[in-house]
Amino acid sequence: MPSYRIDRISEEVRHALDALIRGLNDPRIDGTWSITRVEVTRDLRYAKTYVSILEDDLADGFMKALKNASGFLRRELGRQVDLRYTPELLFERDRNIEYGIHISQVLNSLKPSEESTDETISE
Repeated sequence: MPSYRIDRISEEVRHALDALIRGLNDPRIDGTWSITRVEVTRDLRYAKTYVSILEDDLADGFMKALKNASGFLRRELGRQVDLRYTPELLFERDRNIEYGIHISQVLNSLKPSEESTDETISE
């Protein structure tokens, strides 16, 4: 199976899951979150879903709610996306955005010290 087909299926699953999760009536699913990517295996049996959650205090409850609702989400995904097999959903927290924010803060903290050293050299 060509890899571009898997990429298209992964993107379609991502869009469908995003809409389904936003429609859940679980109070633990709250705050600022997004599905950053979905990786569907070549045999279409598993879909690893990476979720980015910006509030750390809500993250544990959010991930538990997703794992509890995975059966419902899989059934609804099977109704929306026409595939031979509906993949089993595996949810994982994506920390790339948090890491990028941390790196940005570190770089910004270094910037004032570099300016002060440049001023002392020029004097």
